[in-house]
Amino acid sequence: MCCLGLASDGVHSNGYSLVRKLVEVSGLGWDADALGLRARLARRLLTPTRLYVKQALAAVKSGGVHALAHITGGGLTENLPRVLPEGLGADINLDAWELPEVFKWLAATGGMAEAELLKTFNSGIGMILSVDATKRTASRRCWRAKARLSVSWER
Repeated sequence: MCCLGLASDGVHSNGYSLVRKLVEVSGLGWDADALGLRARLARRLLTPTRLYVKQALAAVKSGGVHALAHITGGGLTENLPRVLPEGLGADINLDAWELPEVFKWLAATGGMAEAELLKTFNSGIGMILSVDATKRTASRRCWRAKARLSVSWER
């Protein structure tokens, strides 16, 4: 089995109580140019959630998809295990994609350890497909045709 990750466009709709608190703690206004974000704070933190329906349907139709995990509240560490069969885990190579600047800012501002960041936010991965390893190439084509493939890892 192989897992393919699709990039998120940002925080999406998760952890906003914490996000609001971190903006408050930072002392910055929503219209501030935050260091490293290359855009106004509000624009980076309030980017609308990407929808994955078309890409997911295309991947399912291509065959070999075992499960889809939408990375919402609970982040990577809680959402992926929900769709895996009992007793099966996944090894996630965190070096396989660059943590987006918005998550680096949130982590630095809140003094968040990596484990807490991964549990709270999507950390740049908005959807994960669990696919048959023999169908990995076909599934990747579906995602590349419609969106950005961020990461793949195998168990």
